[in-house]
Amino acid sequence: MSRLKILQKILRTMAIWVLKKYNPKIVSVTGSVGKTSTKEAIFAVLGSQYRVRRNEKNYNNEIGIPLTIIGASSGNSSLFGWMGVFLKWIVVMVLPIEYPEILILEMGADRPGDIEYLTSFIRSDVGIVTDVSLSHIEFFKNVEDVGREKGTLIRKLLEKNLAILNIDNPHVAKMSEQLKAELTTIGFVAEAEMRATDPAFVYADESGKEIKGLSFKLNYKGTTIPVRLDSVLAKHQIYSALVAAATGVWFGLNLVEIAAALKNFVPPCGRMNLLPGIKNSLIIDDSYNSSPTSAVAALSVLGEISAKRKIAVMGDMLELGTETERGHRSVAKKFLESKGNLFFAVGTRMQFAAEELLKNNFPKENIFSFKNSLEAGRKLQEIVQADDLILVKGSQGMRMEKVVEEIMATSLKADELLCRQNDEWKKIPVGEV
Repeated sequence: MSRLKILQKILRTMAIWVLKKYNPKIVSVTGSVGKTSTKEAIFAVLGSQYRVRRNEKNYNNEIGIPLTIIGASSGNSSLFGWMGVFLKWIVVMVLPIEYPEILILEMGADRPGDIEYLTSFIRSDVGIVTDVSLSHIEFFKNVEDVGREKGTLIRKLLEKNLAILNIDNPHVAKMSEQLKAELTTIGFVAEAEMRATDPAFVYADESGKEIKGLSFKLNYKGTTIPVRLDSVLAKHQIYSALVAAATGVWFGLNLVEIAAALKNFVPPCGRMNLLPGIKNSLIIDDSYNSSPTSAVAALSVLGEISAKRKIAVMGDMLELGTETERGHRSVAKKFLESKGNLFFAVGTRMQFAAEELLKNNFPKENIFSFKNSLEAGRKLQEIVQADDLILVKGSQGMRMEKVVEEIMATSLKADELLCRQNDEWKKIPVGEV
């Protein structure tokens, strides 16, 4: 048995004992996209009334989730670091600490069986599926297989539990047929129990130049209440707010309390964050990760905002397997719909998008191709102009935060505002993937 498997077994046992001692309520979130933003929205709502903890960094797997339950950081490659984790566990088990009342756990699934493993020792009170789509399907045959894997979380729920499903996604909507648990549906469609309507951008003044966030109307069981999301730019992140609202209701909060708490919802770094750029430009930093679904959604936002020039800096989308070409060509098609002006293709796979643009008669001189994010950032710094709106997006391995760092007006705040700023990531050289 490998050392990693041994470590997983040890951490699993440690987590089981912690859960048995403190018996916290557990809210679990899975989905192809939107997991982290949803987790943060739930944290904002429940944190206004309860002691809560959620997994941070990339702690959404067989190692990270037990560490979150224990309340410890990874020991990485250090024996002393893992001894520290064990000592922390001893403290949690022996001393009378104030343990969280609710754990909010994001559950990732890179391979078949991942959710099955996590649910084998974590019994969720609330299970949430945000989305099922062509994201990170390298180890799955098709989207249906992805849906079956994500649906494991919902199938494990008991009658006394709650399932929250995004019924705007047909693959997620089908999961309602597999339920024993109580169900709350969320979405924009009329059939959704917790429904959003009338989404709109909020501007600082009547000039319509400075965007401050989004607003929408929250509709639930005959009651409608306005909600303002001051730090949210992407309309698809309203789904996160809807899930948080449904979770809040189940835990006893009223809609007024929920709307007030959602004002504190700030998407994690690199998830459609609006940042000031050099030369009075504006950056939509969506550099944390990418998939065809989230890339198309980000380009939709680019299309809805008026700007002098619209520039899309798109890095490769990894782990798409046989869907690689089609996924990247879908990015080009959406860029054309968004009326973009300049397209930066970063990486070998994004050349499919460049080809698609040329096939659709997009001007060749407005397409720029680069091997990596460092090259793209340097070129962008040269050509950026006042009032440009720049979307930056790509998979984690493409390190697209390097592009944002090159053109952001407040580069001294990179550690605070950008993703992947810890020492481990900074040691990894940027190159072709």
